[in-house]
Amino acid sequence: LAWRIRLPAIVVLIAAGLVLGPVTGVIHLGLSQAELTELIGLGVAIILFEGGMDLKVGEFRRVGRGIGRLTVVAPPLAWLLGSLAAHLIGGLSWPVAVVLGAILVVTGPTVILPLLRQARLKKESASLLKWEGIVNDPVGVLLAVLSFQYLTIGGGWAQTAAGVGAAIGAAAVLGGAGGWLVGSLYRRGEVPEHLKAPILMVLVLVVYRASNLVQHEAGLLSVTLMGLVIGNMQLVEREVLQHFKEHLTVVLVSVLFIVIPSQLQATHFQLLDWRILGFVLAVLLIVRPLSIMCATVGAPISRQDKMLLAWIAPRGIVAAATAGIFGPALEAAGYADAERLLPITFVVIITTVLAHGLTIAPLGRRLGLAARSDNGLLIVGATGWTRALATALKKLKIDVLLVDGAYHRLRDARMAGIDVYYGEILSEHTEHTLEAQHLSHVLCATENDFYNALVCKALGRRFGRHRTFQIATPQASGEELRRLTLQQRGYFAFDPTANFVVLHERLEEGWTVQATKLSPQFGWTELTERLGTPVEQWLLLGAITPSGAFRLYSKEQRFKPVTGWTAIYFAPGRTRDAGAQSS
Repeated sequence: LAWRIRLPAIVVLIAAGLVLGPVTGVIHLGLSQAELTELIGLGVAIILFEGGMDLKVGEFRRVGRGIGRLTVVAPPLAWLLGSLAAHLIGGLSWPVAVVLGAILVVTGPTVILPLLRQARLKKESASLLKWEGIVNDPVGVLLAVLSFQYLTIGGGWAQTAAGVGAAIGAAAVLGGAGGWLVGSLYRRGEVPEHLKAPILMVLVLVVYRASNLVQHEAGLLSVTLMGLVIGNMQLVEREVLQHFKEHLTVVLVSVLFIVIPSQLQATHFQLLDWRILGFVLAVLLIVRPLSIMCATVGAPISRQDKMLLAWIAPRGIVAAATAGIFGPALEAAGYADAERLLPITFVVIITTVLAHGLTIAPLGRRLGLAARSDNGLLIVGATGWTRALATALKKLKIDVLLVDGAYHRLRDARMAGIDVYYGEILSEHTEHTLEAQHLSHVLCATENDFYNALVCKALGRRFGRHRTFQIATPQASGEELRRLTLQQRGYFAFDPTANFVVLHERLEEGWTVQATKLSPQFGWTELTERLGTPVEQWLLLGAITPSGAFRLYSKEQRFKPVTGWTAIYFAPGRTRDAGAQSS
């Protein structure tokens, strides 16, 4: 539903939790607070492990100094400023204010990653927000734990420093070394393929629990580091493992964001007043901008990225879960105003998710950090035919990017003014540097049919399987059982007979890529009658809708251009008619 109505999913989930909990009383778990806290912790551990697997060292090499400022310098500043705002503006006692300030340091992958997909940000901007969100989650939780221990248990700075050391040690040994050991066993085939994903899930929970035994709430730091190590070990099965975790994370996030708010009572919201509203505004307009501004002084981050970072900081599931843990604990320690901790956190979550989720895309575009739309074609393979197609689409004002791993094959395209990218499309370098968020379709058109299939398989998840195409293989029109299966390739573009050899032979015969805008006087019927027999005498390549949306044609995904559309086709010479608008 959230995807359909283009709202951040967390907003719909929290609304469902509030309706099913405090409003109607439908959800009644029958668990004690301690049991619920343990279950929430296990779910959050898996979520953060999946987030850690998504962090790539290659990204850190490009924007490492900026990430260092956001994950080392910014959290203490945000903690200090947030604590001051909670006490001076929100009216909370110092212990509760300090714990709340630590909790709100986190942003979180559960909200940042969906927003990044929605906003189509450039690689560097997306990397900064992603690393900050994933790394700062366990950091914020650890700050909250140490604050709680210092203020309620005592022991002074020595014990607090020892707690930090214990957490880092547990993360290094159980998370770092443990992750490397698991990856090594998987690489050597010590675990059967069908058990790798479920065993990894169990090991994540074991590392989380064991780390918590060493130092309270150190488990989140350990599993994040474990995910980072395994995700960067270049395991053959990394993609399969990551997909399994991502699917599990979607379910866990959906459950937790309904269950946690469902535990609130109507009386909780009666504790909120105008001072809390002032605190929330301070978090948005003072704490975040000021902490980013101070942390990034002299950092190699562009002014536009600093402005984006100063505003975008939605809080997520970790903030909610941590507040659910420490609210009751602080109440038990004798701080009466701690009962306001959880409702305040939810107000901040809802406010930041709405404010930042609805503005990240327009702000990114305003700052020149995001694509205005995804409407264009990524072509893999620079040949005479793909240059002809790219030139025609460029004249129609459709974005085109031509990619090839051989520099000399791109020379003619560059001379023709076509945007090109030199590099292997499947390389890690390309994954981190290729800016293709403004493109909507992929066409793999090299001479190697099986390489085309491999690229389609790799890019299908990013662009959508329904938008990933390859030119047909020579055997495609033969016996069905001898074909490359659809699950192992992209959709065949245009027609199953339009393979590499056929397209280039017709190009040499004088066929050209042409376009005609259909009108009431000269529509699709008139155009097809003029062109002749489909496939034999002309070939439909795609179309542009009246709104300007580009679509690539395939017999496996048919559509019929109508009045107002611009049909793009491959045909001999030029097709002209008094009622047609051709280019």
